[in-house]
Amino acid sequence: MADLPLMITLMTVLIYLLPSCIKSSEIILPKSLNLTLLTDPSAISAASHDFGNITTVIPGGVICPSSPAEISRLLSYASNGERKFQVAARGQGHSLKGQAAVLNGVIVNMTCLAGVVISDDMKYADVAGGTLWVDVLKKTAEKGVSPVSWTDYLHVSVGGTLSNAGIGGEVFRNGPQISNVLELDVITGKGEMLACSPQLNSELFYGVLGGLGQFGIITRARIVLNHAPKRAKWFRMLYSDFTALTKDQERLISMADDTGVDYLEGQLFMSNGVVDTSFFPQSDQSKIADLVKSHGIIYVLEVAKFYDDPTLPIIGQVVDMLTKTLSYLPGFISMHDVAYFDFLNRVKAEEDKLRSLGLWEVPHPWLNLYVPKSQILDFHNGVVKDILLKQNSTSGLTLLYPSNRNKWDNRMSAMVTDEEDVVYIIGILQSATPQNVPEVESLNDSIIRVCKDSGIKIKQYLMHYTRKEDWVEHFGTKWSDFSKRKDLFDPKKLLSPGQDIF
Repeated sequence: MADLPLMITLMTVLIYLLPSCIKSSEIILPKSLNLTLLTDPSAISAASHDFGNITTVIPGGVICPSSPAEISRLLSYASNGERKFQVAARGQGHSLKGQAAVLNGVIVNMTCLAGVVISDDMKYADVAGGTLWVDVLKKTAEKGVSPVSWTDYLHVSVGGTLSNAGIGGEVFRNGPQISNVLELDVITGKGEMLACSPQLNSELFYGVLGGLGQFGIITRARIVLNHAPKRAKWFRMLYSDFTALTKDQERLISMADDTGVDYLEGQLFMSNGVVDTSFFPQSDQSKIADLVKSHGIIYVLEVAKFYDDPTLPIIGQVVDMLTKTLSYLPGFISMHDVAYFDFLNRVKAEEDKLRSLGLWEVPHPWLNLYVPKSQILDFHNGVVKDILLKQNSTSGLTLLYPSNRNKWDNRMSAMVTDEEDVVYIIGILQSATPQNVPEVESLNDSIIRVCKDSGIKIKQYLMHYTRKEDWVEHFGTKWSDFSKRKDLFDPKKLLSPGQDIF
């Protein structure tokens, strides 16, 4: 077995070369469909990988629809034609393990359907499913309005995030992105083009939101808009005590009035990882590095308050509340004042930096979890201290922050822990090399196993199960409805096979 690492390396290299050396399975669409199926090596290769960079799945072809009607024709043919093939909608391909892929089937390139139309009263925007959230922000901000819930990274598609949940630092206040949708246009697995809302085709509406692409392809979403602030006061402060951090986080998300913050997250600086102190003054950066080295873990509370006019008394009140009543380490607080757009698009700068270093398009064996509030200390002790901190090294970012459970609509397909009013969102966002992907995935498996053995009632986000019993356990009491909706809207199991549910 001495040559096993070499074999793994060679297999990984071969996998990355597959799209250029293996011809996709041939799919022939009748001319009557009036669809162009792209089968050239570049189109196939681009659709064979995702952000996770762990899997390679070769489709039979790719279509770039000019209208939702073309998707409808494709699915009608796939459902009723002589030859059955499966179909997957793909936006930016930001899945982690091939969830937006389809073996020998057809990829629908949703980025070909993009656009934003703002209502006359500016209370909502009708957004095409392939539109990037950053483009929604640009278009709406021109009119002085904005959606109210954001993912940390905006260069993902509207249909993609709504098929999962869409979470970020505003979830505690405004709920996930799926909680801020008024209406959808969806094409079912039977090729039906249906509008749906809480009042119209509600079964489809609630099923599709967080439905992992199983019931239909979102071609339009009506997104709630509100006033777009102009600026953000952006704070980071350091803690050496985990309980002090979570106490302050939970207090802040309980403040629903104007004296509260609009965005809240948290992250870990660990002594066995890269500690990015660039947010803090240069004079503090070596001190922070020493703190991390001496404590093993330093906890970062990150908050923002959005505003228009810095002279308003409320801004001073919020700053006073943050600086005078929280239990962070004295002196270790830093504030930036930035444009609202720049704050929301902050991860793009990190992407550009990583791309310049060749560190963006690497494997991303991420693990995302929801953990009940009462078990967050057990998670910290059993996972963060006993697993993550004991690794020789870590590469990436670990996020940890609470949200209010009542901001989620349980009628939707998306799953989150049900037991308590506050749920913690955990993101263990590690980067890897092709060689050590198995090692990081084994680490993720260990984390899940420790949680289960300890009775910590986790739910995964952006998960990829391969056994039906795991999906049944994941959806719990929702499984029966989820399965019935599949039979109703996609009876031939054509849609999003990469999720491995049916």
